[in-house]
Amino acid sequence: MLSWTHLHWFVYLRGMFTIVIAFALIVAGGVASPRSATILHFAAAAAFLLGCWLLFVAWLRRMSTELAVTDRRVIHKSGIFGRTTHEMSLDKVESVEVRQSLAGRLFNYGTVIVRGTGSTWEPFPRIADPLVFRSSITAA
Repeated sequence: MLSWTHLHWFVYLRGMFTIVIAFALIVAGGVASPRSATILHFAAAAAFLLGCWLLFVAWLRRMSTELAVTDRRVIHKSGIFGRTTHEMSLDKVESVEVRQSLAGRLFNYGTVIVRGTGSTWEPFPRIADPLVFRSSITAA
């Protein structure tokens, strides 16, 4: 049995919001005085580049994060150049907790916290379908 999930698409929100601000600055520059328009257009260009960078970083983070449940382990891998891996044997899992905000419940994302014996815990933040992921851990 193998169940896996990934980070929710909400990791892209900062970048998308920054790009929306860039377009708002362009519109504001279109109705401003020539001197103010220049400043607003430079600010829009900076906001657009920052938004593109934030989207790229979010994409890298989403593509480089793996969350899986096998018949023996719970696995969380993240990173591109440096790799961090957390594994916990299913025999050592004592409890699985899901934390969701109101937005998390509406858009189906949240944090799954796996507690192991000896009070160790591994949080898996901002994952898609956290209840399904929890069920796959507890069913195994």
